[in-house]
Amino acid sequence: MRIEAYNQVQSVYQTQKARQVQKPGAAVRPSDQISISSFGKDLQVAKAALANTPDIREDLTADIKQQVQSGTYNVSTESFADKLLAKFQQGLV
Repeated sequence: MRIEAYNQVQSVYQTQKARQVQKPGAAVRPSDQISISSFGKDLQVAKAALANTPDIREDLTADIKQQVQSGTYNVSTESFADKLLAKFQQGLV
């Protein structure tokens, strides 16, 4: 194997990267800037409010939870069937 041949081929194709040296006193590029629209700011406020809201509203579920635990919670089968069919029909339209 001849190493000299590789060096010659490498010099022909100039595979070595040239370094760019910044001259002292050269102009400095301005940095990128972003601005958030009023809609984006409103969205941030809404997301923050949602993050502070609990997933379960205890004031609405406490009564049903107590009824389920005591065994007195009763579901009307007719009401359930009517609501189930209504949801099914909404999905078909």
